[in-house]
Amino acid sequence: MNLDVQFKLKSNSNYQRYIRENSHWYKELNRNPERFNDFVSEMKERYRLRPTDKIVDIASKLELVKTFLSVLK
Repeated sequence: MNLDVQFKLKSNSNYQRYIRENSHWYKELNRNPERFNDFVSEMKERYRLRPTDKIVDIASKLELVKTFLSVLK
C-alpha cells in the first residue's frame, strides 16, 4: 500500500475502524490508491458523517425537544 495512503489511514480513527470492518478496502487501496476518496465517501456515508446527516440529526433533536416541551405544557 502507498505510504501516503497508510499515513492517511493512521491519522484518522474512523478510517482505521472502517477499513478493519470492511477489509476488501485493503486490497482495493493497495491496487488503486487513487480510490482513497471513494473509501472516505463510503466511510462517511456508513458512519453518517456527511454534512447532510449532521443537519438531519440536529433537526431530529430539535423535534424531540419541541415534543418534550409540548408535553410539559
